[in-house]
Amino acid sequence: MSFLVVTISSAVLIAAVLGFSLLRARKSREPAAAYDMRVYREQLASVDKDLARGVISEADADRVRTEISRRILAADAQMQTASQETGPPRWASLAAFSIVALVVVGGAIVMYQQIGAAGRPDMPLTLRVERAETLRAERPSQAEAEAATPPAQLPQLDENYANLLNQLRETVAERPDDLQGHILLAQHEANAGNFPAAYKAQQRVIELSGEAAPADAYSYMAEMMILSAGGYVSPEAEEALRQTLSRDPRNGPAQYYLGQMMVQVGRPDIGYRIWVDALRNAPAGAPWADAIREQLDELAFRAGVFNAPDIPVASGPSQDDIDAAAELSSEERQEMILGMVNQLSDRLATEGGPPQDWARLIAALGVLGEGQRAIEIKNEAMDVFAGDADALKIIDAAAFQAGIAQ
Repeated sequence: MSFLVVTISSAVLIAAVLGFSLLRARKSREPAAAYDMRVYREQLASVDKDLARGVISEADADRVRTEISRRILAADAQMQTASQETGPPRWASLAAFSIVALVVVGGAIVMYQQIGAAGRPDMPLTLRVERAETLRAERPSQAEAEAATPPAQLPQLDENYANLLNQLRETVAERPDDLQGHILLAQHEANAGNFPAAYKAQQRVIELSGEAAPADAYSYMAEMMILSAGGYVSPEAEEALRQTLSRDPRNGPAQYYLGQMMVQVGRPDIGYRIWVDALRNAPAGAPWADAIREQLDELAFRAGVFNAPDIPVASGPSQDDIDAAAELSSEERQEMILGMVNQLSDRLATEGGPPQDWARLIAALGVLGEGQRAIEIKNEAMDVFAGDADALKIIDAAAFQAGIAQ
């Protein structure tokens, strides 16, 4: 309320100042005729001085005085005319003041009602960060989130598939230490839309795997938890994501969900940075990368970023290309891969690209056995990214992978 009072008082004060300027008697500028009269009087005095010194004759002095006097009379007439001119009528000034007051004061009130927040306390950045940390620490658990989430409508399963799934459940229940059984159960429960059962089976997979559990196992469990909670990232799901990234710092799905969690707890700035880092290393055709790109502009706005970097879409074979290649013969597959490599090489030669694309080309040429061409591409990339230490590290790593490090 105090802020509202100060805002309206400021608007009233501004309107009063503007109204005073409109209603007060205007002091007009000095007319040009007044300046002319001062000049003419100085000229008259100069004539008398010149006559006393004998510079001009009496006849010339009279003629000059007459001319200057005529000009003084004309200037005086102009001043009299200017003094008779009046400003706008008083009713016009009052109307203008009323309009100004209505626009300034009324506009301030209407604008505050539209975009203001009466009664809300100040929200400095430090307080927002503290509240975000409190929200993150006190947010609901996985069980609480699942209880608050409406049950999902499960798809209608084929009768044979449903019978097999029931048999799998019974078998796994009888053999709780069967790792492969729990892996299959987690996959098929997810296929059936039963995400809570899927993440619980995956949790058992991780327990049975111990320290050997890969990053994808944790990432899959976190995703099932998040789907079970309707998109909410619980503390338990966050821990699974952290375990994923500790094993694979560039795991795309984990980065996507971790960034989503940061947005949920009020830290879009951190979420934006996580998503940008994920996009820089995203493979071609990654569905999570497409989801990030669709939401990145809005997240950048919420994070206060107005010059978002333009991250190009990674080139390379998509999942559809990989599936199609599996149906080809070895000769056809080799020819297809060579064609894709040549397309990438042509694009980099004409349009350029990020260091990741150059590294991908170098590694692919090494796999194809074209070592000399890989060396030439590497040398060209070193020239392109000269002075960029991070890019050169990526190129060197690709050269090592291709066997041309020397």
